[in-house]
Amino acid sequence: MPATPRTQAPPSRIRIQLVRPTIEEGRWPVKRTVGDIVAVSGDVFRDGHEVLRAVVRFRQNGETDWSEAPLTPVDAHHNGVRWAGEFPVDVAGPTHWTIQAWVDVFSGWRDEIARKLDAGQIDMSGETSEGVVLLRDAASHATDPADRSALEAAAAALENGEPVAQALDAGLAEIVERVAPRSEVTEMPAPYEVYVDRVLGRFGSWYELFPRSFGGFKGVEAQLPRLAELGFDVLYLPPIHPIGHTHRKGRNNTLVAGPDDPGSPWAIGDETGGHDAIHPELGTLQDFDDLVQAAAEHGIDIALDFAINASGDHPWLKEHPEWFNRRPDGTIKYAENPPKKYQDIYNLNWNTDDWQNLWNALLKVVRHWVDHGVRVFRVDNPHTKPLPFWEWLITEIHSTHPDVIFLAEAFTRRAMMRALAKLGFTQSYTYFTWKNHRWELEEYVDELAHTEEAEYFRPNFFVNTPDILTDYLAEGGPPAFAPRLILAATISPTYGIYSGFENFEHVQRPGAEEYIDNEKFETKQRRLDGPLLPLVQRLNQIRRDNPALQRLENLQFLETQNDALVAFAKREGRNLVITVVNVDPHTAQEGLVNVPYELGVPPSFTVTDLIDLGRYDWHVGGNYVRLDPWERAGHVLHVDTP
Repeated sequence: MPATPRTQAPPSRIRIQLVRPTIEEGRWPVKRTVGDIVAVSGDVFRDGHEVLRAVVRFRQNGETDWSEAPLTPVDAHHNGVRWAGEFPVDVAGPTHWTIQAWVDVFSGWRDEIARKLDAGQIDMSGETSEGVVLLRDAASHATDPADRSALEAAAAALENGEPVAQALDAGLAEIVERVAPRSEVTEMPAPYEVYVDRVLGRFGSWYELFPRSFGGFKGVEAQLPRLAELGFDVLYLPPIHPIGHTHRKGRNNTLVAGPDDPGSPWAIGDETGGHDAIHPELGTLQDFDDLVQAAAEHGIDIALDFAINASGDHPWLKEHPEWFNRRPDGTIKYAENPPKKYQDIYNLNWNTDDWQNLWNALLKVVRHWVDHGVRVFRVDNPHTKPLPFWEWLITEIHSTHPDVIFLAEAFTRRAMMRALAKLGFTQSYTYFTWKNHRWELEEYVDELAHTEEAEYFRPNFFVNTPDILTDYLAEGGPPAFAPRLILAATISPTYGIYSGFENFEHVQRPGAEEYIDNEKFETKQRRLDGPLLPLVQRLNQIRRDNPALQRLENLQFLETQNDALVAFAKREGRNLVITVVNVDPHTAQEGLVNVPYELGVPPSFTVTDLIDLGRYDWHVGGNYVRLDPWERAGHVLHVDTP
């Protein structure tokens, strides 16, 4: 017997292909922030010569009805099979979208009539009868009396022998398009998703401090006016929980702690509690709530460290011993990252048979702090935990609090960093920390800004961390700090500094790329008074005033003919900023910064250095720049001439 189609309705003859934006054909959502415009494109075509129409349909978080925005052909070379359009997103959370296409039968009929009239054809009685049917069918679906009357009148005119050219009226076509049913309607097999974060997910300035070095929560709260004045949007706190006693580390990571050594905050838990408790020396839960509220009043988010570590005194070791890895002799395996050893920390056993209760316990921890007003989490070493766990946890949190931001502290393999970003992490630490030469900066940033990664991987350019003091800063000394700061603040929409950076702290522990007298293992007496803070404040203000610096995908590197000079431009609308930085902390460097015509500037124009407000005459082509690391690390130039 001959084969027969497996569907009652004939298969669609319209094809929708090569849809963008998408990650792995819709497996993962692309990322945007509130207020963004999502550009959409796809190939839409059909056999034959029918006229097609297409729209993007979208439904934002919390909405039940679909909205539509038009798509139009944009690729004339391929006879218009490439269609494009856009839609806005202004609600945090998932927005779903799809492309719908259909045959515009009436427009096809009008097109046929117009071509035959142009060819001089006189007898079109058959075509007229088709038009009458189309107009009467549209009238039967019109709900507005005026629309219905216009359609019926046009049909009657054709029946009465009026010239068929009257049916080509654009107003009549607009009515038919609005009211007539769509023919051969075809959609993508399933909608794609855009995850929409609040703007802080894309753009913000972070400051990291240890609360114990500022006098606990009350002491940190006293710093909030100054932090707001400096232009910081996020205040990140390392773990604030009780610190274990067993194998507590001493100063500089020594194995034996003295009686006054506070221990590492990442060794979480003691007899008073674990991840949902607060170290008593920092204050009370009420003190923490007061800090979160006061920070919000200053426009600052408190970010907490979510470190899935347990000290030897964490309550879970007694309550859930099966959650931890044990050797055959019964001892618990402490954490290691050779050559580093963390004798004061135990990792969890992700292969435990009780994994569901473990996952739920960790979800409960995050929800606890969300309930206390925390909307930003810096996640410690997420790449050493199961990816399915993170996808599940982030989805669960976002189902009730779509505004929560997760920063992945993952200095690891690129594939893992990409995977974490795809499954839901809002931002990630990056390799920028070690990219110091012009060629490697350009190569790396181009990948972040101009490949598929730009759709889902948001970098956070921290210039230093409690764990990382780079050789560049250590060997370059104070002149090396401003170049790194300017690069971080003007390349990446999100960047951060850890306290001590503004004081040019640059002495490494011998044999390691980390700080001597590391604050992880001792309490320091900190104040917000470092000599680099005026530049920090100025850069943060520049970032807020210039929309071009609030995005990454608009970055264009410029030629300097000197590898010690890094130059790039960013444009957002009429706002154009050119940054030039000397990455040699030892020697003054000079060269010509080439401004191409493609940048869209007039042959001659003026620029204002937003750091010191100096003005210069520039032009298309080479512009002389000399930067001395002891005097001026770089220019951040606003192009004054539109």
